[in-house]
Formats: sequence, C-alpha cells, structure tokens
Amino acid sequence: MPANTTVMKITRTDDVRRRAMQELRESDVVMLDGHFDYGNGYHGRVYVNPHRLFQHPSTIWRLAQDLLELLPYELKMRVEVVAGPATGGALLAHTLAGLLDGQRSLSHPSLRFAPFTQDRDEGLVLRPFYASTVAGRQVILADDVRNTGKTFERCLALVRDAGGDVMATVEICDRMEAVVDLGVPNISLVEYGAPENYAADQCPMCRARVPLTSF
Repeated sequence: MPANTTVMKITRTDDVRRRAMQELRESDVVMLDGHFDYGNGYHGRVYVNPHRLFQHPSTIWRLAQDLLELLPYELKMRVEVVAGPATGGALLAHTLAGLLDGQRSLSHPSLRFAPFTQDRDEGLVLRPFYASTVAGRQVILADDVRNTGKTFERCLALVRDAGGDVMATVEICDRMEAVVDLGVPNISLVEYGAPENYAADQCPMCRARVPLTSF
C-alpha cells in the first residue's frame, strides 16, 4: 500500500473515532468527568451507560456505520453471521448485519444473526436454533462495551462448541481493561483507558466533598 494511502487511511480512522467519541459524550453514553458510584463498593470518574445507545435507533445506526468503516474489507466480505449477547450486543449485531448486507452485492449470500441469551442457571447460552445458525460458518461477535473481555470469551466458546469459527470481536466502546486474549482481532469504535477507581471508603472525591454525579 502506498505511503500516502496509508496516511489517508489513518487520518480517516482518527476522524471516525473522534466523531464517534464526540457523539457518545454528547449523548451521555460516555461520561468522563464525574464522580460516580458504581454500586459495587467502588467510585470513579468515568461511567459508560450503553443503554443510551439504543434509546434512539438512529444513534446506534450511525455508530454501527462508523464501526463498519473500521473493519477490514476481507473481514466484511467473509463473515456469514454476526452474533451478540442480549440485550445491547444483540441489538448492535442485528444492526451491523443489516447495514453490512446493504454494502455487499445482491449476489452475496445474506448475513445471518444470532443472539446469546441469559439463562438463570447457565449464564449466557446459545439456543439450539441459533447454534445451528453458526455451525460451520464464519462469525463476528459484537457487543456495546468491552470491559474485561470475559463476555466475549464465553460467547466465543459457545460458537466453537456449536461448530462455528469466530473471526473477530467488535464493540462500540473498549474500556482497555481486557484480562483475556481470545486470539482473534478486536476492533472498537472508540477506546479510552479508564482512570483509577477507588474503594468507596478511600475515594478522594468523597473526601473533597465532591457530590456524586446523578443522571
């Protein structure tokens, strides 16, 4: 690839991610400058509220289009199924599959969609109908936010158990806190390293009497 083409691609990628982060902040999906109680005994300055992504369907459609711009061409042409965990990941996966179908020729086989659902006893599961959907096919896993990567790890195991092959994982927001390496590419629309979190009884913002952020 010529050097000027590479520079143009990097610039375009930066522009896409910059625009996406601005939209995520303006819509209060990513809140970077607050004092948040996470409800698990910790406080911090960053909060991600992925549910706001889906409050207005047009928002997730625009962000999904941006995310598709970052996916390698070969990946977009070879994928056969887009799968994601309910609820946010499944909604994103369904949107990505529909938009990507619109980018491919009419002679290209239609993409399929598969959601992972929560079982009270087993956690995330892939129902038999959707297990047959991924069997023998190339799969992209999608989620709204990647934290530790453990959700993707579970989904990947379910796809492989069903006989599918995971090509990559994709998400809107990557908190850069993954503790597992799945051995496949991960592509995010925006990335941000979460600042240090604090035990509630040691929180410097509490000591400075900074009020909790409400929303």
